Amino acid sequence: MNNPNLEFNKAPRPLMTLERPKKLKILVVDDEPDNLDLLYRTFRRDFQVLKADSGINALEVLAAEGEVAVIISDQRMPEMKGTEFLSKTVPQFPDTVRIILTGFTDIEDLVEAINAGQVYKYITKPWDPGELKAVVQRAAETYDLLKQRTEELRRAHAQMELLNVLVDLTQAASSLEETLAPIAKAFSETFAADGCILQLIEGNALVATQGTYSETGTIENWLAQDPLTQDAIATEKIQISLNIPKDSKLDGINHYSNNGVQAHLIIPISYRSEILGVLSLQWKQPCTLREDEIKLIHLSAELVAIALTSSRNHQPTV
Repeated sequence: MNNPNLEFNKAPRPLMTLERPKKLKILVVDDEPDNLDLLYRTFRRDFQVLKADSGINALEVLAAEGEVAVIISDQRMPEMKGTEFLSKTVPQFPDTVRIILTGFTDIEDLVEAINAGQVYKYITKPWDPGELKAVVQRAAETYDLLKQRTEELRRAHAQMELLNVLVDLTQAASSLEETLAPIAKAFSETFAADGCILQLIEGNALVATQGTYSETGTIENWLAQDPLTQDAIATEKIQISLNIPKDSKLDGINHYSNNGVQAHLIIPISYRSEILGVLSLQWKQPCTLREDEIKLIHLSAELVAIALTSSRNHQPTV
């Protein structure tokens, strides 16, 4: 990415997508202790394995642990059959891949569950460890691919929403103050930031006029004391820092640690060589930044500049 408008600190600093855990979580369910232990030992090296000895207990595990990539459940269990248990997991965890282990010919239940999309595959007992591991590995890959596509669709939708908001604001040319907060909210939601500040600049200095957005409802503005903000204004280039606690340039700056900020992106907003403001995106956890997101940031910054210029030009003169 040789983009002259971007200026990164020395260390590579990914910024957008939450880091994935090293091991996907799977849940194994069987009422027989020996089988449950065997399932656990079969998969513990490749996955983070959760265990339950009944469908009821498995539902409690999911309620406590959240979504898992794969569920492997025995079919014949007391109180609740495997297919019944799996059907109860579909509404809350539609992306989870479900596998049934069955030691008898219960075709009617299995066919119904498979046709309803509740079961990915069934394995007959006694199962072969190598075969089961291969099936579960494919199931995990299916889950991973589904989550990636879902994330891509979510991201594309969010990006389109951001562009729509910015275009609408540009066309509406509302008052300058009323323009800032919606822009901050749109950026924060698009890039999954914990907080966003859009602050205006006059004569290369920050002024009081600002728009803010935070998931918690409050956000402290310390941009005037922030070296990244100063560099963004001076260079008219994006400034970014991810590993702030280890960043020597930001060492000893209390507002980062006090506010729990782990990643900070400062975008200078300029129009015809005039800096109109800066936009600060703040995260409290590591992320990554892809090339298409960098392009979106630049395009969005240009639209923000147009929106600010339009709003400023339409302000009534005194």
